[in-house]
Amino acid sequence: MDAFYASVEQRDNPKLRGRPIAVGGAQQRGVVAAASYEARVFGVKSAMPSVTAQRLCPDLIFVKARFEVYRGISDHIRSIFARYTDLIEPLSLDEAYLDVTEDKLGVGSAVKIAQQIRAAIAEELNLTASAGISYNKFLAKIASDQNKPNGQCVVLPGEGERFVDALPVRRFYGVGPKTAERMAQLNLNTGADLKSCSLRFLAEHFGRSAEYLYFACRGIDDRPVRPNRVRKSVGAERTYAQDLTTLEAMEQALEALSEDIWQRLYKHGCLGRTATLKIKFADFEQITRALSLDDNIGSQAHLRDLLLNLLRKEWPLAKPVRLMGGQVSGLVHFEPTSASAQSSDAVEEHAMQYSLSFEA
Repeated sequence: MDAFYASVEQRDNPKLRGRPIAVGGAQQRGVVAAASYEARVFGVKSAMPSVTAQRLCPDLIFVKARFEVYRGISDHIRSIFARYTDLIEPLSLDEAYLDVTEDKLGVGSAVKIAQQIRAAIAEELNLTASAGISYNKFLAKIASDQNKPNGQCVVLPGEGERFVDALPVRRFYGVGPKTAERMAQLNLNTGADLKSCSLRFLAEHFGRSAEYLYFACRGIDDRPVRPNRVRKSVGAERTYAQDLTTLEAMEQALEALSEDIWQRLYKHGCLGRTATLKIKFADFEQITRALSLDDNIGSQAHLRDLLLNLLRKEWPLAKPVRLMGGQVSGLVHFEPTSASAQSSDAVEEHAMQYSLSFEA
């Protein structure tokens, strides 16, 4: 989708149309969740601190996020996808991979399917979408950004390697600012530059990403579209209006985070064995600490205690804290027994069942 959250807000409020808006909080520690194209002209983008966005665009209008609305629209979009294929792999509320090999409606062309899907989204939801069409996920992902907004791009078989040759390394999925900076220091600026490197050289400089980079710069990606992709972790984090400086304040913060994470575990039907604590300091330095158990984390209180223990091992902290986060990974999945069991008690009951089965 094109600037999804921001486009929804502009659709629903005519006064926002044609104006630079940011979905997110305008407060001192707020973060931009999405920016309209009018705001992007000024350099405003998602994940940017709100104060930076406001400085770049003094006329920026901040709009509170309405995630339930976005989820409802996302479900409608997915129902449009399902008219054409059952192989749908959602990446987020506003993005998904589709394998249209089966072509349920007999359209006969992936390009035409993309056109029809985009037309249906425009007609039924009054929103625009962009599409990338190619023979693998990596190329389709890159192509989907090529002609935004409200466009599509096709990379045909036989064209992938040449398409990637001219691609800036920053466009490679998973290459963030730090990796891009390291690549620039090695004079690796395009896909063609990466292709000139051996796998051994890439492994020496980029570790676990080496194999992905080696094949991606050749237009190779054999990953299938996975409609039932298994969630690997569940977490939550919060940025605080005022830096946390006392152990008591941080303990209270972890109490609230534990509750959030535990409810999300139930929502996704998960239990896990590894707890991870994330701390971001006032100067943006970040640390993570993790602990893995032999059995599943058995309750919200158990999760809270694990996170507290990880924090206390680092205490005293040398600097004030602006953000804290927690995560549970090493997940196993269960089906909630009834729609009425919407509580952490249900998760704890399943935790006990899993613990018993593991012991057996």
